[in-house]
Amino acid sequence: MFAKSTLQMLDTVARQGSFSAAAGVLHKVPSAISYSVRQVERELGVVLFERQARKVVLTPAGEHFLIQVRQWLREMESVRRHTQRVANGWQRSLKVALDNIVKADRISALIHDFYTEFDDAELVISMEVFNGVWDALADGRADIAIGATTAVPVGGDFGARDMGQMDWALVMAPDHPVATMTTLTGEKLAAFPVIGLEDTSRTLAKRNTWLLDNQRRIVVPDWANALTCYKDGLGIGYVPRHLAKPLLASGQLVERYFEGGQNTCECCLAWRKPEQDNALLDWLLVYLGDEAQLNRDWLAE
Repeated sequence: MFAKSTLQMLDTVARQGSFSAAAGVLHKVPSAISYSVRQVERELGVVLFERQARKVVLTPAGEHFLIQVRQWLREMESVRRHTQRVANGWQRSLKVALDNIVKADRISALIHDFYTEFDDAELVISMEVFNGVWDALADGRADIAIGATTAVPVGGDFGARDMGQMDWALVMAPDHPVATMTTLTGEKLAAFPVIGLEDTSRTLAKRNTWLLDNQRRIVVPDWANALTCYKDGLGIGYVPRHLAKPLLASGQLVERYFEGGQNTCECCLAWRKPEQDNALLDWLLVYLGDEAQLNRDWLAE
């Protein structure tokens, strides 16, 4: 097994694409980086990087090895964190994945109430998009997901609770050309970029909010940035109605209706059924409440 510093060095070289750039990040001289890489290659008996004029490129064997390197680094970090938890007297954690569609103003209250209830546990919250929440559940990166949309796309022993329907609004800036069109057709709309989020799924098939044939995308990290882009007139697209409502009310955005656009979707709370009792998960399921409360707290306009 290679030292952690060696694995981090290989990862840095792969990400930076050159020995000199990696040397700058790691505060070493390029010759030291090059020598260390050759040492690893000699020990493995394979060439990891193809040396080109001003850059290095992973070979197929290198790409395979780097996948494992990054997995090792994640596992090392996980072991370090868990060891610290044991030393500090708290060993439990609950991993919660939020779909980016939910209302962010509810998160701080959840954090406050969790830490008030438990003084020996940790809450880990991540934000996912579309099938990313199901991917996180299936991969074990999340114990529970709030705001998961559509049907369960993966096999496994999951529990689920309805959160109600979520509506989408086709929005744009008031001075955007689409805002003044008398009729909307797919051909007309496809001429303008659509603004949206990239599905964060790593293994499951990715989904788009809405995309016409041959339409360019503007991909942003979250709905807050998407709304800014809409206001700046950079494109059009569908936004969860509860997120768009304040901007529609203030006139910063306008809404148009398009037959064949984004349909209303079902949302749910989903969780991995634990193999043994999980007091943290049980508490959260009670805390989040029934369908009406879930819809009011996380989705309602």
